[in-house]
Amino acid sequence: MIHGVTTNTGASPAADASLAQWLDWQLGLHRDEIQLGLERVARVADRLGLRRQPPLTLTIGGTNGKGAATRLAADLLQRVGHCVGQFTSPHLHDYAERIVVNGQPVDPACIVEAFVAIESQRGDTPLTYFEFGTLAALWVFRARGCTAQVLEVGLGGRLDAVNLLDADAALITSIGTDHGDWLGDSRQAIAVEKAGIFRPGKVAVCAEHAPPAELAPHLAERDIRPLWIGQAFSVVSDGGPHWQLQAADGPTLSLPQPPHLPGLHQLRNAAGVITLLQHLRPSVVLPEGALDAALRAWALPGRFERRGRYLLDVAHNAEAALALATLLPGVPQPVHLVLGMLSDKPCEDVVAALAPQVQSIRLVDTPGPRGMTATTLARRLGDAARQVQVVGDMRAALAQATQSAGTVLVCGSFMTVVAARDIVIEQEAARG
Repeated sequence: MIHGVTTNTGASPAADASLAQWLDWQLGLHRDEIQLGLERVARVADRLGLRRQPPLTLTIGGTNGKGAATRLAADLLQRVGHCVGQFTSPHLHDYAERIVVNGQPVDPACIVEAFVAIESQRGDTPLTYFEFGTLAALWVFRARGCTAQVLEVGLGGRLDAVNLLDADAALITSIGTDHGDWLGDSRQAIAVEKAGIFRPGKVAVCAEHAPPAELAPHLAERDIRPLWIGQAFSVVSDGGPHWQLQAADGPTLSLPQPPHLPGLHQLRNAAGVITLLQHLRPSVVLPEGALDAALRAWALPGRFERRGRYLLDVAHNAEAALALATLLPGVPQPVHLVLGMLSDKPCEDVVAALAPQVQSIRLVDTPGPRGMTATTLARRLGDAARQVQVVGDMRAALAQATQSAGTVLVCGSFMTVVAARDIVIEQEAARG
């Protein structure tokens, strides 16, 4: 994720410039810098009128699972009858994946129109790449007449750009230790940052099954009392075709297992989303059959995505790798891992979680200033590298892995999955 602050005094692209030109211009502005804070982005949002009477707003944060939860919440709101805007990041292949209305990425020309509007009001206020995108999403959703919007937090929560709006309801999916350099050196500190999306008097849900003990007292001091998983609601599943969502103050729901996003961690995410929407009544009343249909359709590219023999997952931290590892016994065996990672991610922990479930490990290069070469990754892994093959090239790694029977798992970063996904889609097209 890039949060480069715009301090460049060069002219912005013309109104008829392409989306690629606008993004290149933004990416050229101190691309490696991150600047958290709401004052600048809120100032421009107010000039654009984006905080005046916003639509029903749901904000979703968490270390892992927030993209999947955002997708499910948006789908359910659409089934209710809302025109729904969905903002997520990062994207896999196309920037327009970030800004979606009623399940469809918006036209690039619409995003350019938003950038032009933002630039006309920005003045000398510096904005980051992510802040440009957040404002563009809010502008597009207003222009398209959305009656609800679901916003995924980019980094943390309290100081993230999406938090410029007071959400009607907010969900934390999970609390891990990713991005510690920016969010704090302890899980407690990170939890406090993530909980910054909650507001007094608004619906707040926490689907993290083991939150730091200090979080509840901290929130109580702010007059925020979330609905906690394990207290206000619970997930019960024996691995059968249905699972149960038990509410402390309501009936138990029997729901189908999501076929495309399996695992207890995803059931917790789903339970958090459903609980969030249930507590927005009477504004949101789910029609009969909506939950079953949404769960059966619930899928997200790069999240336990099965394409033939390939399994693509953007897991890139310890918690995500542990969750992924629990699912690997259920795929065709043996499993061959193709791994590429960024230098600021815990590659040692990721490999430790996945290694017991895989037969072979091939390391590939990850591009970009934060990416590691396969050789550097092997060096980082130390003794564990004795079990791996340093390949480098993704196409070569996939070709080698597919020479044996079983499943080829590709994970470690969004960029790693993108590289593999391009090749897999190319292979599918060649086969007709």
